[in-house]
Amino acid sequence: MSILVRSIAWLLAVAVTFATLGPPGLRPHSDLGQDGEHALAFILVGLAFGLAYPRRRLLSAAAAVGLIGVLELMQFWAPGRHARLQDFLVDALTACIGFALAAATDWLLTRFRTSSAVTSEGPAE
Repeated sequence: MSILVRSIAWLLAVAVTFATLGPPGLRPHSDLGQDGEHALAFILVGLAFGLAYPRRRLLSAAAAVGLIGVLELMQFWAPGRHARLQDFLVDALTACIGFALAAATDWLLTRFRTSSAVTSEGPAE
């Protein structure tokens, strides 16, 4: 399962990189608006990487914020693209929200497993 989650995380990272640096005409568009599209993309990236690398979640989150900054700066050299501080802030914040959602999901699953293990044992004899 972890190979699948890691593959999805890296595929999302590649897709976001292409959407960020690729030709504007090939970028997907939705009714969410620019900030909404950025938020959705980076929440998914943060969630995927947070689930894929649970033991290195804090390091992954810090690396994600750094790489989001690099992606934004690389837009200075990408034709038809522009770097904006607002985009960086939305992307970094929502990626961190994705990592927090992954941590909350892990916590809930752990509590659910623990409580179901205790109830399935039955009364002590």
